[in-house]
Amino acid sequence: MGMSLQTASRRRGRRGRRLNSEINIAPLVDVMLVLLLIFMMTAKDLLSGVDVTLPKTDATTLPVNKDPLMITIQQDGGVFLLDNAVTLDDLVDKLSAIAGNGFEERIYLRGDANTRHEDIMLVMSRINEAGFTNIGLVTEPIKE
Repeated sequence: MGMSLQTASRRRGRRGRRLNSEINIAPLVDVMLVLLLIFMMTAKDLLSGVDVTLPKTDATTLPVNKDPLMITIQQDGGVFLLDNAVTLDDLVDKLSAIAGNGFEERIYLRGDANTRHEDIMLVMSRINEAGFTNIGLVTEPIKE
């Protein structure tokens, strides 16, 4: 009888300590929150590229379906395609090479608020001469 009691208690002990097959998601949530914070902080830097002071307007925001082609004009007249400095002569060739949808590709033009109007119009005319007609001017909203 003693043998059967010990065997029964061993079986109960093994049954009482079953393995936990549930996944602990607390570390996963912690990692995801850290990644979310990192992406939120760097998202603005990824979009803008070259640092310029944009003019402020009451214009509404256009919907963006994918990464736009961004041309930036600095205060001193320097022109950047995405993050790369280009000359006005090379601008059209590089735009044509990058444009995936051909001449229907949307191009965003970011001009510093203190840039001469003539410089912005010169870049716009080069883009238009190349056949691109879908040009948007980027501004910042007026904060009241």
